[in-house]
Amino acid sequence: MEAKSERKDGVLIFFINGRLDAFGAQQLDEWIKGTLQDDDKELVIDLSGSTYLSSGGLRTFSMLKKEMKRRNGRFALANVGEYPKKVLDMAGFSTILEIFPTTETAVEDMRKKRKNPTLFNEIFYKKIEEEGVSLIIEPGWMISPPTLRITGDLTKVLHARLTEADIREKQFSEITYSLGLGALGANKKEAMPLLGEMITLYGSMVWLPTDGNNTPDFLTPMDTKGDVPVYTGYNVTLDGPFNEYLTLDTVDPNGVSLGDIYRTIFSSARNRVKIYKGVVAVSIWGVIAGVASSGIKKAPVAQSSLPAKTTIMDPAYSAQWMASDTSMSYKGDTLVSFGFGIDCEYTTAGFKQEHLDSLFYTNPANKSSSKMMYLHNHGVIFRGVPYDASLDLNTQVKKIINEATFVDMRHLLDSTRLRRAKIGVAYVQDIVREP
Repeated sequence: MEAKSERKDGVLIFFINGRLDAFGAQQLDEWIKGTLQDDDKELVIDLSGSTYLSSGGLRTFSMLKKEMKRRNGRFALANVGEYPKKVLDMAGFSTILEIFPTTETAVEDMRKKRKNPTLFNEIFYKKIEEEGVSLIIEPGWMISPPTLRITGDLTKVLHARLTEADIREKQFSEITYSLGLGALGANKKEAMPLLGEMITLYGSMVWLPTDGNNTPDFLTPMDTKGDVPVYTGYNVTLDGPFNEYLTLDTVDPNGVSLGDIYRTIFSSARNRVKIYKGVVAVSIWGVIAGVASSGIKKAPVAQSSLPAKTTIMDPAYSAQWMASDTSMSYKGDTLVSFGFGIDCEYTTAGFKQEHLDSLFYTNPANKSSSKMMYLHNHGVIFRGVPYDASLDLNTQVKKIINEATFVDMRHLLDSTRLRRAKIGVAYVQDIVREP
C-alpha cells in the first residue's frame, strides 16, 4: 500500500492507494504516527485509491477517531468506494464515523465548524494582528510583584571557576519556574563533574549532564519536599505570578522566532503596561516549527584549567565548551520553556546593573542576536501532547511534565521558532541575589 499526505486549511489529509487489510492498516498506523503533529486536530483519510477494507482498517479508524477526540478535533473519511462502504455499513461504522463524498467537502465542513477562539473574548482584553500573526492577551494575576531570585555567580560559570563552596542545594519545592546550571546526585562531589544546563517546571528537574552522552535526564518527585536536593552553581527562579497570558497563532507553517516573540512582548508592554520596567520572565507551552539549541559540554569547575581572564564563550574556546544545533529540529512536537529577557530599548534603571548582568551571557551561536535585547531561555521537548489554547497554561505545564512523553531538553537559541503557543508573561519588579 502507498500513501501521501498534505495539509489544507489546517486539515491533515491522507490519500490511500492500496488494500486496507491488516498489513496495510499497520503501515497506515506508522505513517500517520510519523506525520501527526501535536497541534493537528482534524484528519481526513481519502479512500479513493482503496477498493478493499477489513477489520484491520476498521481498527485503525477507531483508534484515529479516539485520538482526534482526545485532541478535541475531528476525524473523517472521504471518497469511500462501494466495497469499503459495504464493510463500514456491515460493521456499524457508518453511523459512528463522519463520511464525506469528497475530500474538499470534508475540509470545508471542518473549516466552517472549527472552534472559534473568539469564544473567549469575554476574558481577553486585547488582540494584536499583523503579518499573519495573531496575539491575544489575557490578564493574569497581581497577587504579589514578580521577582527574579539569583543563586550563585554567573561570572564563575563563564570563567569555569566553580568550587564545591559555590554549589548550593535547592529543594524541588523552592523552584517552580527556574533555569540555570545544575545536577542531581548523592552529594556535591558526585554532582559537580556533571553540572549542565537545567530547567525546573512545577517541581520537576530536567538537566543535560556533562558526561559526554548528550542525553538529558530528569526527575519528577511525588513529594517535592523530600530530601533529594538539586545541586546548582547558578540558578534564576521566578517568584510570583504571571501578569498576562498571550495566545500566539501564526499562518506561516514556519512560525515566528523566539526573538520575535520577545520583541513583540517588549513593544506591546512599553506603552500599555504601567508596571513595565524592561525585564520579563516568560513561560511557553507551544508547538514547535523548529528548535535551534546549544548546551554546555563540560562542567565549568575550577579544575578545568581554562586560561585566566578567558571565558567558555570566547571564540577560541567556545567549540570546546559548547555544542550547538541550528538544524531546526523537532518540528510539530511540543515545547515547554522558561526564560527571561531584557529590553535594551527601554530604561532598566530600576535594577542594579550587576543583577542584570547576572541574567544572561552572549552565546556565540546566537549569530543574529541583537543588542536591542538580551534573552536566556531553556526548554523541554515533549511528543504527543494535544495543543489547545483554551486551556490554562500552568495546569497544562504541570500535566505535561507528569504525563507526556519526554524527548529532549536544551538551551534555546533566539532563532527557535513556534507555530502557536500559550505564553505566560511576568513583568519583573525586582531582582534579588541570595546571600
